[in-house]
Amino acid sequence: MIEFQHVSKEYGDQKVLAEYDLSIQDGEFFVLVGPSGSGKTTTLKMINRLIEPTDGDIYFDHKRIIDYDLKELRLRIGYVLQQIALFPNMTVAENIELIPEMKGWKKEERTERTKELLMKVGLSPEEYMNRKPAELSGGEQQRIGILRAIAAKPDIILMDEPFSALDPISKGQLQMLIKELHKELASTIIFVTHDMNEALLLGDRICIMKDGAIVQVDTPEQIRKAPKNDFVAQFFKHDTPSLADYQVAELHRRGLLEPGVSESGTEVTLDTPLSEVVHLLTEEAAVTVISQENDYWIVTSQTIVRFLKEQMEAGEPLND
Repeated sequence: MIEFQHVSKEYGDQKVLAEYDLSIQDGEFFVLVGPSGSGKTTTLKMINRLIEPTDGDIYFDHKRIIDYDLKELRLRIGYVLQQIALFPNMTVAENIELIPEMKGWKKEERTERTKELLMKVGLSPEEYMNRKPAELSGGEQQRIGILRAIAAKPDIILMDEPFSALDPISKGQLQMLIKELHKELASTIIFVTHDMNEALLLGDRICIMKDGAIVQVDTPEQIRKAPKNDFVAQFFKHDTPSLADYQVAELHRRGLLEPGVSESGTEVTLDTPLSEVVHLLTEEAAVTVISQENDYWIVTSQTIVRFLKEQMEAGEPLND
């Protein structure tokens, strides 16, 4: 568990973070979201002590972060940046193996782990291990950045707007990838974004920040149903469209809906936002869609990813 107790951060007369309390549970995918200047990245960087608080304490596993040996603390934390920041003079394998090597893993263990991870993200080890970062696309570089962060199986993974500079297709693919990796790793992920749709898609819980203060911490469902104030309601009003925004015949033609009932028992309606459907499909292989006329269809993770990819390739907006 990570706990912030009465934490503030000031630079001279400027208060970046007001005194606040926050708890993040073990294994949680926790998203910090808010407009620029709200204190999201400052909060993130306090966890690995890139920034120290002016007041208050931060705890990790019931011990103050300030009381950890700094190297020991950072070896337990993976970090993924928007800028990717791979070492250009090192190969893909050397970048991925950096932290395991620092932790004393044997060469055979590091090589095996690198191959395993590359296969998980759809990159052939034989083809990619000896490449340099300059030989990779932006999406491939960010995949390697994620693998470097998770290679040594850290307790915490910090992600600071890691997908914001990518094209929509790469961004969508990596969002689904990190969701899948989170289920496998069971690490605590703390993810910073200013994109409300990304927050709703990825987060188990979302912390909404404004002007250095926490406005609301809740599940995506509760934020949609019960925003704490007008700021939260306005910030999340441009949600992804629902299935009802499309003609059912069009959804059939594009292969999204198939008649039937899924075995998972999970049900949604045509009015359910697409972001929520995608979120459910990271947990279930398929969900059932029910219309007001009690017609039943099945949506699978494969069909919805293909549908969203077609939208992006055609230049269709995913936001209202």
